[in-house]
Amino acid sequence: MAKDIAELREIAKHIRKDIITMLTESGSGHPGGSLSAADILTVLYFKEMNIDPENPHNPDRDRFVLSKGHAAPVLYSALAERGFFNKEELVGLRKLGSMLQGHPNMNYVPGVDMSTGSLGQGISTAVGMAMAGKLDKKDYRVFALLGDGELQEGQVWEATMSAAHYKLDNLTAFIDYNSLQIDGRIQDVMSPDPIDEKFKAFGWHVIKIDGHNYEEIVAAIDEAKNTKGKPTMIVAKTIKGKGVSFMEDDASWHGSTPNREQCEQALREIGGEE
Repeated sequence: MAKDIAELREIAKHIRKDIITMLTESGSGHPGGSLSAADILTVLYFKEMNIDPENPHNPDRDRFVLSKGHAAPVLYSALAERGFFNKEELVGLRKLGSMLQGHPNMNYVPGVDMSTGSLGQGISTAVGMAMAGKLDKKDYRVFALLGDGELQEGQVWEATMSAAHYKLDNLTAFIDYNSLQIDGRIQDVMSPDPIDEKFKAFGWHVIKIDGHNYEEIVAAIDEAKNTKGKPTMIVAKTIKGKGVSFMEDDASWHGSTPNREQCEQALREIGGEE
């Protein structure tokens, strides 16, 4: 269901508003890294991926793995907007009995391809999915989204090495490069820089983009599809808390949620149709 850029921007506004609303209701969760990834997921779910909400387990579908599983609100919002489940479910985030818990669970949430939360494991399972696609001679593609702080996990680099070794050109991963993690700037906590050169050294095709520029996101995915013999890493420079002035580029909003007054301000700033 290809969408033009104007439509994608409008959808992303709805996703961001969903994120703010559900986190306000839950009183716990991760707004900063969910908001920074909203534009990437909008392009994937509303333009790029071959998926069908009516047949979420189609063996020929494209797959998406949210390796930074704590950013579950952006995935839940995208899935609900795409029609995998009713948007009324969103207010149940992190509540007892709700299918929408703090990290995605493939056993309960329609459209979730892999349960994630322990950092480093998501990209590893995405590599496994891509390898399975090659072995089964399937045409589906696998997409994954990692956090930049997640690159501090050694398991990420084992998976990265495997993907290049097996020439998994059906795998495209994104780094949500917002430069912040729960304890502050990634460069101060444990710098993974230079991210692009590291992935190149591991044998990946690397593309650097503005992760909020739709034209660049779309072009990078197209370039990845046309890259043969190696996986692609799209290093997307983003702003943590994108769209909400008091959250932007502020590490304190990694895992803090807005109060009612802050929620109302955030929704006004994000704008878009009701």
